[in-house]
Amino acid sequence: MSGTVTWAAGAAACLLSASAAIPLQRLALRWGLTDRPGGHKSHARPIPYLGGVAILLATVLTTVAATGLADWRLIAILLGGTAVAALGLIDDVGSLPAVTRLVVETVVTTAVVLSGIRLTVTGGWPDIPITVIWIVLITNSFNLLDNMDASLGAVTTVTAAFLAAMALLQGRSDLGIFLAVLAGAAFGFLLHNWPPAKMFMGDSGSLFIGFALTCSAVVLIAGPGPDGVAGGLLLSTFVATVDTGVVVLSRMRAGRPPLMGGTDHVSHRLRKLGLSARLVAVVLGLIAALTCGLCIAMMLGRVPPLTAALVAVGAAAACVCLLQGVNVYPPHRSLERPPRIRERRR
Repeated sequence: MSGTVTWAAGAAACLLSASAAIPLQRLALRWGLTDRPGGHKSHARPIPYLGGVAILLATVLTTVAATGLADWRLIAILLGGTAVAALGLIDDVGSLPAVTRLVVETVVTTAVVLSGIRLTVTGGWPDIPITVIWIVLITNSFNLLDNMDASLGAVTTVTAAFLAAMALLQGRSDLGIFLAVLAGAAFGFLLHNWPPAKMFMGDSGSLFIGFALTCSAVVLIAGPGPDGVAGGLLLSTFVATVDTGVVVLSRMRAGRPPLMGGTDHVSHRLRKLGLSARLVAVVLGLIAALTCGLCIAMMLGRVPPLTAALVAVGAAAACVCLLQGVNVYPPHRSLERPPRIRERRR
């Protein structure tokens, strides 16, 4: 019965998200809340934001209606997710300094972790800062993953659906409903964000998604020992984590600021290899399905935690290294050979 309610709630959230996005799109255009082309951006016309608001509303309203908020962990995730979504919305309207964003995210995350959502790595107080750092880092990794039409929407739909199944298998029905609702809300928005996108989710949506998925993964993977925790966390956030690793390493090697925007993410590298934007979204979603499936197999005891951790780390390292071979940066003028000037004979 709980499974039927879970996926029915997900379907309701899908319809609500897809419907709410339409008036929000018009409102964003009227208020000028658009992402304008230029710089490293690839779209040719202004694209309205506020898609993240549709995802947030559909997720929160449907979750409250379906669960009644009896689980205190779920309450903490919803409150923290709403807070970081509000932070992202402020950033969408008027850009915030990176330090301000990190400070607010850290404060919100610390409050959620102190409420009891934390990893079991050492068994002592160091688990608190370890959990805070992980949640803040991966929340922003999902934020960075929102760099091409449908990429984050596809990964979110798949990841949240698999985590919902994991929650149901563990008997965490309320968390399972929440994750199924998030998957449905992301899929509903994906109808507007499928290439060529008519709407962007903005930082409000990507930060909410990153926070919600990362906190949920912490709850579901908190207890199988250090190797199981490492493997589970990496497998459940594989695409976002690898994307951040690829970008940071390549920018360090190229002498570029690690926090600047750019077209050097995994999605852009796949495009360089000849994949269309739609196929990139499908490939990223399939990778998320494979890694989350392995995570579930580990949690069910089908795969030893140490094996899962080694596979996850090895696959992540291989992806990060191999994708460095895709050239995404224009050559520096200083490195180009100057044209030869033929001297006049005397």
